[in-house]
Amino acid sequence: MTKPFSQACENNKKPILAQLKKVFKSSRSVLEVGSGTGQHSVFFAEHLPYLQWYTSDRAINHEGISLWHSEVNLTNLHTPLELDLNNEWPVDKVDAIYTANTFHIVSWQLVERFFDGVMRHLNSGGMLCIYGPFKYQGKFTSPSNDDFNTFLIDRDPLSGIRDFEAVEGLAEQAGLSLMSDTSMPANNQLLVFKRQ
Repeated sequence: MTKPFSQACENNKKPILAQLKKVFKSSRSVLEVGSGTGQHSVFFAEHLPYLQWYTSDRAINHEGISLWHSEVNLTNLHTPLELDLNNEWPVDKVDAIYTANTFHIVSWQLVERFFDGVMRHLNSGGMLCIYGPFKYQGKFTSPSNDDFNTFLIDRDPLSGIRDFEAVEGLAEQAGLSLMSDTSMPANNQLLVFKRQ
């Protein structure tokens, strides 16, 4: 298998890291939901050595993640866990949860299931970071996001860029409070929530 590569991951990893250094400074364990290619996990685990970084994704993506992991020797980077949002999560409790570019790919029902998992597995006082594009008051933040949303829905009618207000509502139901909403490169946002 050829090692998977995402140019978007390569482009956004440094701006995201700059935020995670602040958000995760008191955390010791983080679960990455939807690790994709595995690029983010290698970069973040290397630059946040005090964090135990647990990758997870559907089994179909594990080989690619493992190819990235095999190129480094990081004791704080862990073998990918099998996590399908339709099923129970394979972890107990963690201090932080991170997910990037997942909400617009999966169905809204699975976004709801994501927050069910957060409610069960995020420690009290724990941090949740969600990276990706969002709409605000039903409006896209850029024409390119509008075009991207059309592409997503043409490919899968259950997918699409989510409304920030709806996501915040799910977070509040899960006992989370919004701490920050930071504009990121390429018309993305980084939403940071804290479990009270």
